[in-house]
Amino acid sequence: MPPIIEIDHLSKQYAGGTKALDDVSLTIEQGEILALLGPNGAGKTTLISIICGLVVPTGGTVRVDGHDIRTDWRAARRLIGLVPQEIALEPFETVANAVRFTRGLYGEAPDEGYIEQVLRSLALWDKRDAPTRALSGGMKRRVLIAKALSHRPKVLFLDEPTAGVDVHLRREMWAVVSELRASGVTIILTTHYLEEAEEMADRIGVIDKGRLLLVRPKAELMGEFGRKHLTVELDPPLSALPEGWAEDDITLSDDGRSLGYAYDARAERTGIGRLLADLNARGIGIRDVATKQSSLEEVFMSLLESSAGERR
Repeated sequence: MPPIIEIDHLSKQYAGGTKALDDVSLTIEQGEILALLGPNGAGKTTLISIICGLVVPTGGTVRVDGHDIRTDWRAARRLIGLVPQEIALEPFETVANAVRFTRGLYGEAPDEGYIEQVLRSLALWDKRDAPTRALSGGMKRRVLIAKALSHRPKVLFLDEPTAGVDVHLRREMWAVVSELRASGVTIILTTHYLEEAEEMADRIGVIDKGRLLLVRPKAELMGEFGRKHLTVELDPPLSALPEGWAEDDITLSDDGRSLGYAYDARAERTGIGRLLADLNARGIGIRDVATKQSSLEEVFMSLLESSAGERR
């Protein structure tokens, strides 16, 4: 199955000289969820805006299901739904009419059955006759998604979809996105919530200063860049580390009650067995042992630090 989106050497430089995108190439597969991570000003929104036809690129090409966004823009645009960062709704229009209006903009014939299906899937059916100004922030974001889905797009862009949404509604939105992917919609999201990408994405792309640093399957990325941390609770506590242990990435807590050991879980020998055997040989009691995987946030920060080092 060919990719749903093909991005080839895409660049964007503004008149003032700012380079928002720098030779970005990327393919996005049908039915996947791709999360784009990056700090403010990294180029995430510019990339989405170009694909959606809102910004003209300086160079490169983009094809959506084989349609070039510049030479065959009408066909490409009909395949795309966009949920922007900003909540921009007609304040005096009802929820249902707002969705109907967007569907009409794409030249689609009225379809009340489909409108009802979309509103029900987003828990908006009971609010269908409510003016959008009366909705909560979370409900307004759901309306934006309903409008983006009004013309049955194959690709849905979510630009910071849960910004300003509380934790409960954020998790509800995650469930909605998972259901959309299950229905066959390809989803590309940008987010500042790293746990959001960790929860939902199949692949993760990291972009910084207009450059796409990498795109990897989430599990592969965590495995390649993530490290594990072993914590050993001691009884009784130690007053100091035995000689030579600090060289093995072993640390002692301030109260002396636990040892910390960072290791690569993919290595043939992690060093855990040797550490535990050494503790036993020294007669140091062990109360408990726990391991923790590096979070996506730690992986993300290490990638940005590496990228900054390469540019120096």
